[in-house]
Order: sequence, then C-alpha cells, then structure tokens
Amino acid sequence: MPETDGALILFSGGQDSTTCLAWALDRFPRVETLGFDYGQRHAVELDCRATLRDRMAAMKPDWAPRLGPDHTLRLDALSQIGGTALTEEAEIALRTDGLPNTFVPGRNLAFLVLAAALATRRALRHVVGGMCETDFSGYPDCRDDTVKAMQVALNLGMATRLVLHTPLMWLDKAQTWRLAEQLGERPLVDLIVGDTHTCYRGARGARHAWGHGCGTCPACDLRRRGWEAYAAGRADLTA
Repeated sequence: MPETDGALILFSGGQDSTTCLAWALDRFPRVETLGFDYGQRHAVELDCRATLRDRMAAMKPDWAPRLGPDHTLRLDALSQIGGTALTEEAEIALRTDGLPNTFVPGRNLAFLVLAAALATRRALRHVVGGMCETDFSGYPDCRDDTVKAMQVALNLGMATRLVLHTPLMWLDKAQTWRLAEQLGERPLVDLIVGDTHTCYRGARGARHAWGHGCGTCPACDLRRRGWEAYAAGRADLTA
C-alpha cells in the first residue's frame, strides 16, 4: 500500500539495493538514497549510483518527482579495523569460525545506526535495506532477527518511530530478479544487468548475461545462479 511518509534507502549501487530503490519509489512519496564509503575493495559500486538514479528517475513518470537527494557517508573505521577480504587485498575464504572472511563485523549495524540518524534529520520515517536471509553468505547482520532488534534499539535510543524495511529478506536471487521485473519490467532488469555492481573483487570486466564481475567470487556466483534460475525457460533471456 502507498505510504504517506518518506523513506531513506541504503543504496550501494548493487543489484539488491537497486531493486529496493525501485520498491521504495513505488510506495513512498519522497525517497532519498544513502551510500557508504568504508574503504571497500569494490568501491566501483559507488560510481554506479549516479547513473542508476538518473536512469531510474526516467523510467516511470511518477518515479522522478519522488526521487530526492543522494547522500554519501564515510565510514573509514571499518577499513581501519581491517581483517576482512572486503577491505583488504586477501583471498576470499572461510574463517575458522565458519563465516566467510568477506564478513565485515558490525558493517550493517553501523549502516543502520547512521541511516537512522540521517533519516531522523531528514524527517524520513522509513529506512529500507537489502538484507536477505534466504540467499546470503551467512552474515549474522543480515538476519531478520538482527534487523528487528536494531529497529527496537534505534527507536528506544533516539525516541523515534522509525520503521526498518527489508523487502528482500525472504527472497532468493531468482525471486529478486522477478521482483525487479514486476517493478520496472524489462527496462529495470536490463539496467540492473548492465549498470549495477555486485562483484566483491570490484571487477567490471566483460559483461556476462547476468552483469559485470569476475565471475568466480561468492557474490558473482550467487548473482549468476539467481539469473540462470530466473531466465530458465524464457526465450527472451540468455542464461
């Protein structure tokens, strides 16, 4: 149902956050975006954001007037803490505790705290993130329980009534592609394929059927498998 309050979208420039931006533009009268520069190896994702915003604004007549300012916040502390394959030149592998070394401890928690603070200053009641517990890398800060607990803590700590939305929480990657098609039809799917970035290694490289990337990191593998499941049996798509 349409909302009467504005929303702030955690917008990295990847597939999931772009789908979330489209989801929000369909629901909220005022939508602003927020990206984080935390020293990530794949900082190229930040460069994708302006193009994505411009092309999405032109995609539907009612999206352009709803799309408000973009914000970028620096979060250098995460790279200073280090020790992860997303902030250092390290081979992607499992840690001794079973989590992938691409997990940046506290990243999504910090994102939500800063997003909530900015949303409060901007008089935006809703915060939308692309966290997902169905197709993910085992990151504990992507779990539904984590996000719900953060909503409680943020509202208690800031005396607000913010609502955290995670529209992809129970969708796999194939369903995320389908949601993009429902929201923006083929033009949005094509935009996500060609102009978003998900690869952990920051490689744009050759364009695959599912988009740009190294093709071997966990993020590329997940995106590829989701695309193949989505495209299966469709004559207009190439898996």
